[in-house]
Amino acid sequence: QLQLVESGGGLVQAGGSLRLSCAASGSTLDNYAIGWFRQAPGKKREGVSCISSSGDSKNYKDSVKGRFTLSRDNANNAVYLQMNSLKPEDTGVYYCNALRSTRYWGQGTQVTVSS
Repeated sequence: QLQLVESGGGLVQAGGSLRLSCAASGSTLDNYAIGWFRQAPGKKREGVSCISSSGDSKNYKDSVKGRFTLSRDNANNAVYLQMNSLKPEDTGVYYCNALRSTRYWGQGTQVTVSS
């Protein structure tokens, strides 16, 4: 069974950068569509970015376009989210998600952006 583990979160000042990693085990990611979601305190979980299983198609939430970059590394069975020019409203727990016939979630990693 696929297992996902996120890492790379932390506390950063506005304007800073973080790189989130999602490492997979139990199965390879190359046949899964991958997404990054986040959940701010008191808010619903929302999609941030996603990539197709082939890697040909990527989508970003409007508020992160031009600042976040999602990439997949099938050789290392991992997915990354490079986050630049971070804003306080980017604060939340970030989750990695993999979808094929079943949806899998990681445990999340906290990102806190101070103003």
